[in-house]
Amino acid sequence: MATIALVACAALIVALGLAHSILGEKYIIRWLLRRDLPLLANDRRFAGGTIRFAWHLTTVLCFGLAAVLVVVAVEAPRSAVVLAIGCTLVASAGLPLWFTRGRHLSWVVMLVAAALCFWFASWV
Repeated sequence: MATIALVACAALIVALGLAHSILGEKYIIRWLLRRDLPLLANDRRFAGGTIRFAWHLTTVLCFGLAAVLVVVAVEAPRSAVVLAIGCTLVASAGLPLWFTRGRHLSWVVMLVAAALCFWFASWV
């Protein structure tokens, strides 16, 4: 019964993430990006890309959290939890790479953290 509860929780979190990205893009982000954004590094597109990646990061993190819940529900080894976190970090790194063309350097930190997760998982 606990397994079903965790999987149901994961499904709810995935649905929340999807709703957050789809509705946020439609009703909030597009509206924000039509405004006069501040200059970041002398570029309004960089500000817009930063807003967009930060918004969608919530969805990626929801998916990662759901993956961790499923891994826990099936009683996988702890290395599987760390691998799920590492994969979430890789996906998270893709957002600033894509939306800011790599100019927002958070992707570097996320990829280093992902590498450490993968390294750890290979040793346990």
